[in-house]
Amino acid sequence: MHGGDDLRRGAAEPAGDQSTEGTMVERAERKAAMRVMVAFDDSECSRYALSWALRYLLSPDDSRLIIFCAQPLLEFSYVFATSTYIVTPVDLISDLQENQRKATLALLEQAKEICTPHGISAETLTEVGEPKDAICEVVKKHHIQLLIMGSHGRGAIQRAFLGSVSNYCVHNANCPVLIVRKPA
Repeated sequence: MHGGDDLRRGAAEPAGDQSTEGTMVERAERKAAMRVMVAFDDSECSRYALSWALRYLLSPDDSRLIIFCAQPLLEFSYVFATSTYIVTPVDLISDLQENQRKATLALLEQAKEICTPHGISAETLTEVGEPKDAICEVVKKHHIQLLIMGSHGRGAIQRAFLGSVSNYCVHNANCPVLIVRKPA
């Protein structure tokens, strides 16, 4: 009746000389190849989420860390509300966009500096757009396997009025989303 034992064991369980080493190696290869993205902005919450991921989730062997910072769309309707301005609206808009780009790149450099003491080098990405949409698009485009975000700790009423980028991503990103909340 050993044949029945083989059927009950199934394909998932190693048989005979195959030890669990093969499955452990496969797991290690999958873990090493995992693409993790941390959504980063100019908040203490996102800094904490990145630090938490570096401390508890990632190791120097995980070279697939991506740090993403969205560049929100700028609102320009106020530029045309006044008839007296020194620079043309096109120049003003261009300057505002360039300043925002520089600020975003500086934020990404700060994020990379947070990674350095942990021995992890991260790839950085940025895109212009509504943060919640930009994050989900980058997750899809770069085949991210885990998205990590900080939580601002808003209550249900604040989320209802202000919306929540993390809540949107939990429901719309095509990968698991880990929300890291800083202890009070």
